[in-house]
Amino acid sequence: MSPPPATSSPPLMIEARALGFTRRDEDVFGPLDFALRGGEIGLIEGDNGSGKTTLLRVLAGLLRPGTGTVQVLGAQPGSEEARASTIIMGHLLGLKADLSALENLRIGMGLYGRAADANPDAILARVGLDGYANEAVRDLSAGQKKRVALARLALLPARLWLLDEPYANLDRHGIALVNDLLAQHAAAGGAALVTSHGAVNFHQGVTCTVRLAA
Repeated sequence: MSPPPATSSPPLMIEARALGFTRRDEDVFGPLDFALRGGEIGLIEGDNGSGKTTLLRVLAGLLRPGTGTVQVLGAQPGSEEARASTIIMGHLLGLKADLSALENLRIGMGLYGRAADANPDAILARVGLDGYANEAVRDLSAGQKKRVALARLALLPARLWLLDEPYANLDRHGIALVNDLLAQHAAAGGAALVTSHGAVNFHQGVTCTVRLAA
């Protein structure tokens, strides 16, 4: 009988070794050793000021690490290869207030393309914004703006999501929506690294936890 075919591990999305960050000669976090593979969801835990947002910004290539090494999708954070498949969603959602929800999604598609079979109108309906496609973002509530940003996540082809407090400003239906989007993204082979004070609401499929000391 022939042996079963070898199965390869999902690709590494993030690999950090002794990763640290220093600001004004003070350590913000680190040293950290962790890895995140395709199909996995990671949670960053830590008190206020422990460096959760800073870590995401380092992984997105917006800040340089102080010590150690890190690769994102096999490349340096912020490199063309990493940026092409990474999206970061922070407290500032990066939406154009004077444009409509649909126009904001079209800008995203124009810059980064879109996931296979993704339809902006259908995704807006999925995130609970059916009928709001042509509303200016400035006229939407905080929760509705967050839903526009979540629609952009689902629309773009990024393989790695870096999400800073994605549950903020959302009701229980919005929390369930975030968990559903995370589950679908992981099932398709993507990965996500998330910060959340409301970890009790966090998706049950967490496979990696990065703990930061205050």
